[in-house]
Amino acid sequence: MSIQDQLLDAMKVAMKAKDSLRLTTIRMARTALKNVEIDTRQELDEAAAIKVLSTLVKQRREAAEAYRETRPELAEKEELEVAVLQEFLPAQLSEAEIEVLVAKAIAESGADSMKAMGAVMKLVTPQTTGRADGKLVSNLVRKLLAG
Repeated sequence: MSIQDQLLDAMKVAMKAKDSLRLTTIRMARTALKNVEIDTRQELDEAAAIKVLSTLVKQRREAAEAYRETRPELAEKEELEVAVLQEFLPAQLSEAEIEVLVAKAIAESGADSMKAMGAVMKLVTPQTTGRADGKLVSNLVRKLLAG
């Protein structure tokens, strides 16, 4: 079942349960996917849908971080939206799993300095897309190349 089908089914369940936060979050995700389809003038495949949902999750996390000090109730709402969106994304990789992928990529590319970070990221990014935060991957690459 595709992500879009899962979102549609979850939207129906949220409507029946009268879960307004979940319903609005799912509608927002479906709208974002539809807008990308309209912009690109083609149907989204699973990888593209995952990328769109990952972007939405990242936006919600950044908003929650911005709200944390001044508006904690809005930060909490954003975090709840992140939780709803993550249900439709593939399971996230743990930091240890990412570190293994990065170490393998460093060995494959023969990288030995920070100058080779781009080459390492080029190998790691396709394996972690939608399953790990790019910032975390980048920090681990830096850490392993420096150390």
